[in-house]
Amino acid sequence: MKFDLFATQIEWLRSLMPWNQLEKEKKALRGIMEQRRRIITADKVEEYSQVIIERIEQMRHFKEAKVIALYYPVHNEVNVKPLIEKYWQTKTILLPVAHRHRKMELRPYRGEELMRHGRYNIPVPLTEKYSGPIDLIIVPGVAFDEHCNRLGRGGGYYDKFLKNHRYTYTLGVCYDNQIRKHQDVPHSDFDKPVNKVVTPSRVYESE
Repeated sequence: MKFDLFATQIEWLRSLMPWNQLEKEKKALRGIMEQRRRIITADKVEEYSQVIIERIEQMRHFKEAKVIALYYPVHNEVNVKPLIEKYWQTKTILLPVAHRHRKMELRPYRGEELMRHGRYNIPVPLTEKYSGPIDLIIVPGVAFDEHCNRLGRGGGYYDKFLKNHRYTYTLGVCYDNQIRKHQDVPHSDFDKPVNKVVTPSRVYESE
């Protein structure tokens, strides 16, 4: 009985911690914003994705980048596969591989024949781990705000990765209904926003 009471008190104290409250806010928003993304039709996903790709291709940071970290889209995320397929032979295109304990490594893309399904059933390259410099990182997000703060899937992989590459130029990509206008995405002082967010209708830039 005493142990049950003590455990309840500990849980109550944890609920008062700012960090725990922040995580609760992120979780609640994540559920709403994931639903917004998943209701977009396949035709609209391709239409919006093409507009976003065209915007990215016109950006100086993309044109000049020799090594680009991208992602393999799942669950209605912005489809950046045309970028992967178009540029992997002229630029080094890196894709993430998730491991346990929120560890993520990048591997060069070398064609679909060298891909397999990895953790979370997301296709990953069978190539060796890349450990060199990166010129540009393009990341998905469940939500972004007008200040380019990002809400991820919840696994923490990209949060840790972006912190370790805080001096690399970063682009977030999402649909217009994933932007939190006039409201901040829940974040702490330690969370670094991406440099720009590209949507079908406009480009947001962090201050």
